[in-house]
Amino acid sequence: MGDTGVGRAFIGSFTSAGGPGVVAASVDTGTGALTATAATRSVTDPSYLAATDSVLYAVSETADGAVAAFDITGGALRPLGEPVPVDGHSPTHLALAGARLLTAHYGSGSVSVLPLRPDGSPGPVSSVVRYEGRGPDPDRQTRPHAHQALPDPSGRWMLAVDLGADAVRVHALDTVTGTPAAHRTTALPPGTGPRHLAFHPGGRHAYVLGELEPTLTVCRWDDRNGTLEPVAAHRVLPDGAAGPAYPSALVVAPDGRRLWAAIRGHDGIAVLDLDETAEEAQLVATVPCGGHWPRDLALDPSGRRLYAANERSGDVTWFHVDQATGIPQPTGSLPVPAASCVVLT
Repeated sequence: MGDTGVGRAFIGSFTSAGGPGVVAASVDTGTGALTATAATRSVTDPSYLAATDSVLYAVSETADGAVAAFDITGGALRPLGEPVPVDGHSPTHLALAGARLLTAHYGSGSVSVLPLRPDGSPGPVSSVVRYEGRGPDPDRQTRPHAHQALPDPSGRWMLAVDLGADAVRVHALDTVTGTPAAHRTTALPPGTGPRHLAFHPGGRHAYVLGELEPTLTVCRWDDRNGTLEPVAAHRVLPDGAAGPAYPSALVVAPDGRRLWAAIRGHDGIAVLDLDETAEEAQLVATVPCGGHWPRDLALDPSGRRLYAANERSGDVTWFHVDQATGIPQPTGSLPVPAASCVVLT
C-alpha cells in the first residue's frame, strides 16, 4: 500500500444548491481518507477545479462566468485577487496549459484563454474561440455546448469537447501567445453528446465519454499532425441496464491497463479493461458510486485510490482499487453538500 503520509484534496460544490463552495481536505495516503480542513464561499458555484502545487483554480458556473484563484501554500484558501470574467456563459471546465488557463463554456459554446501572472493569478481573457453547430437531440443539442477544453500531453494542441455538436475540435496552440488556431474537427456519432475526454498515458490514444448516450469512443491521437481518429465505440453499461444514464467523468489508470467512468442516473462507476493496443475496451463491472449522481472522479497517482464526487447525495466517497481486477471497493466518505468536483495534489 505504500508509506502512510498526508496529501491534499480540493472539492468544488454548488453554492446555489447549499454547497460550501471550495473545500480543502487532507488525505491520509495510507487509507485514502479525507478530512476537511478549510472552506470558502467566496466564489459562486465553483463547479470545476484545477491545481498546481501552489495555486488552486475554480470556475464559477454562472450565467456571467468567471474564474478564481487561491494561494494554497499555507494550508488555507487565500484568494489571489477577485474572480476574473471569462467572456463566456456557464463555464463547466478549466485546465492549465503552460502559463495559461483554458475555460470551456457550456452556455455560450465557447472556449477562452487567460494568461497567468507571475503569482499564478489569471489575467484578463486574451482570446476566445466561439463554435457553431448542433446535434439531433431537440433538448440538449440545439446549439454548441463546449463542455471541456484541455491541452494534449505534448502541449502543442488544445482539444475542445462539444456536447451540442457531437464533435471534438482540435486547435494548434501558439507556443508564444497560447492563442488557439482552428485545425480540424472530429465528428462523433450523432446524439452521443460527448462530455469528457481523457488521454492514455502513452499519449497515442484518447477516450471520449458521451453524456447523452452511455458510450466510450476510443480514438487514436497523432500529436505530430493534430489528428484525432475514432476507431471503436463501447457501451459503459451492461446490456439491459434499467433507467436513464448520463455519464459524466472519466479517469485512466497510470499504467494504461484500465479506465473508470462515472454514470449519473445509474449511480455507478463502470470499470473497463484496456488491451495492449489501448484500442479495445472491455466492460468488466459496474459498481455503486457510494451516493447519488456522481459528477466527477479523481484517481490518486498510484492508481490505488478512486474518489467520486456525488452531487445529489452531497458527499465524496473514496474507494480502494483492487489492482488485479480494477474493481473499486468503498472505504469511506466525506459529507460535502452539492459536491461537483474533486482534485488531488
